[in-house]
Amino acid sequence: MAILKKTVNGKVVYEVFVKGRDNTGKQVGLRRRSIANERDAKRIEFELLTELHGFKSKVTWRKWAEHFLERYRIEYRNSTYLNYKFNLDKWVSPEWNNRFIDDIAPSDVHKIIYEHITGVSSYTKRGIIKIIKRVFNMAIEEGILTRNPAVGIRVKCPDANQLVLNKNEIDVLLREAKAVKHRFYNHWAFAILTGMRSGELHCLRWTDVDLVTGFINISKAWTRYNGEGPTKTAKNRVYPISKECRRFLQELKLQTANTEFVLPRLWEWDQGRQGQVLKDFCKGIDITPVTFHDLRATFITQMLNNGVPLSKVMAIVGHTSLKTTQGYLRLCGKDVEGATEGLNVTIPEDVSAEGKVYEFKKKQP
Repeated sequence: MAILKKTVNGKVVYEVFVKGRDNTGKQVGLRRRSIANERDAKRIEFELLTELHGFKSKVTWRKWAEHFLERYRIEYRNSTYLNYKFNLDKWVSPEWNNRFIDDIAPSDVHKIIYEHITGVSSYTKRGIIKIIKRVFNMAIEEGILTRNPAVGIRVKCPDANQLVLNKNEIDVLLREAKAVKHRFYNHWAFAILTGMRSGELHCLRWTDVDLVTGFINISKAWTRYNGEGPTKTAKNRVYPISKECRRFLQELKLQTANTEFVLPRLWEWDQGRQGQVLKDFCKGIDITPVTFHDLRATFITQMLNNGVPLSKVMAIVGHTSLKTTQGYLRLCGKDVEGATEGLNVTIPEDVSAEGKVYEFKKKQP
């Protein structure tokens, strides 16, 4: 069983060869040549193994999980691959390694989530069930399974406590940070002005900023684990530069002349500690102790509070689902604003000393 990489007429191609005994006990070898890329070679290797066994129940969880992870290693970010591999290796595969995947029932999935996995949060459990569902979905897509045993199994999680700054707190934060010339002042101000993610700000270059047309092109993001790559949604978007943001960028350009990046790289930022820096500063000036990502939520809620249409906010911040943006309507109370006026209840005003005095007599038994 092997995948061979060859060069034919100056072009790299792959060849897959598997051998073994079929379900009758006969020794069989299967080969496919001229495969365009490694991803297809992995897929074909698994298909040939399935064909060799003659019936799909020969596919064990261990073998399928390896195939699934290899696909994710090639197609997705390294951090995603490592996260999936860690959770499968720690919580799932030790229980199912030698099970045939079409023998795994919903009760087995339920047992993994609610009995086997202990000492972790409900959010972690929800993430693991998501991974398990994706493993089985890939098996359905490749014709190995006809049903996903993890469908219908859910983990309830409390709503995340998203913090935001109100308008007064924004003013206090920026005023105090500028007064002490805090090294993160420009980072915080720019995050509030644009709603960009930390990783997007980290790799933003001056070549992405067009003050003539009035747009910032957001096409890349940076993480400690993956370095520079596509945005979270893998889609480019543009940010329309406001008057205040234009003034800020013009001043910043003068401060950072002849630099490639819009914002200076700071060691706390490179180490993922920028959130704690902001939280500590907020505590020191007695405002809501937000983290760096909360500045994005602050931008969104301020936009919605000021009447910017939901669809425009969604496009500017790069949400792929309207439901995500609608969650911020609830956060800022915009979805219920003014609704309580319909209660139509009036609280009586105080009666002056010259007003009527009512005497209540105790009823006779």
